[in-house]
Amino acid sequence: MHRKQSVKEWIQDLLFFLVGSCIYSVSVNVFTAPASIAPGGVTGIATMLNHLFGLPIGTMILVINIPLFLLAFRFLGRDFLLKTVIATAMVSAIIDVSAGFLPAYQGNGLLSAVYGGVTSGIGLAIIFLRGGTTGGTDIAAKLLRLVFHHVSVGKLILAVDSVVILMSAVVYNSVDSALYACIVIFASTTIIDNLLYNSGMGKMLYIISDYPDQVRAAILEQIDRGVTILHGQGGYSKQEKQVLFCVVRRSEVWGVRQIVRNTDPKAFVIVSDAGQVLGEGFSTLDSNED
Repeated sequence: MHRKQSVKEWIQDLLFFLVGSCIYSVSVNVFTAPASIAPGGVTGIATMLNHLFGLPIGTMILVINIPLFLLAFRFLGRDFLLKTVIATAMVSAIIDVSAGFLPAYQGNGLLSAVYGGVTSGIGLAIIFLRGGTTGGTDIAAKLLRLVFHHVSVGKLILAVDSVVILMSAVVYNSVDSALYACIVIFASTTIIDNLLYNSGMGKMLYIISDYPDQVRAAILEQIDRGVTILHGQGGYSKQEKQVLFCVVRRSEVWGVRQIVRNTDPKAFVIVSDAGQVLGEGFSTLDSNED
């Protein structure tokens, strides 16, 4: 019932992680770090440590992530963690290796923030496309949600990033650095949204499987998305079937497909566009909108 990922798929994952890591390293080494911008999350903390003590940014990203990895392994499960560890290690290594030869941009701070955010967003989007993350804020937010159940992961990520940005204003003794960091985060998330989520559009999945309970539980645990159970009947067999319905972001479709394929390779899956998704985990439902 459980099918491991093929060697070909792992090679594709690693290639995506490599390309994404290279682009992300440009953001850090060319634009944000030279301009004294700490763009939130673990990368922001590592950038500040580099400024204060000269510690390599990539190494510090990995070191800070290690306790988060251990906690995630304990509370979030091994499957969630594997690609995150690989992607984070690759990002960390490439940032340090490329720091020796990538030229630092010394021009306008606003341009550093904008282009730092754009390259960051492109690099992260490529990594997200294959189900990886760079750990840090994502893991911290998922762990915090185990305690603060009523707060969404998105809001927890925003809270963590906000703390790091406020710290950067103190470390660099500059309000401008914190404001530029906000621009980096805005540009990065906008690029990611447009490349992966298509400006807020989601994906609807209908899943017909012989193992609906296992698929449902895995989606709830690993993707952190709700699942609705619809009751259907086979037109030919007349057999009663459970149809699983869920709405996810575009970047999460790959993860759901992996869950279904690993659980039931013979499952039937329909994926379609959701023009607009409002509610928990997506855009805020505003009763004043037309």
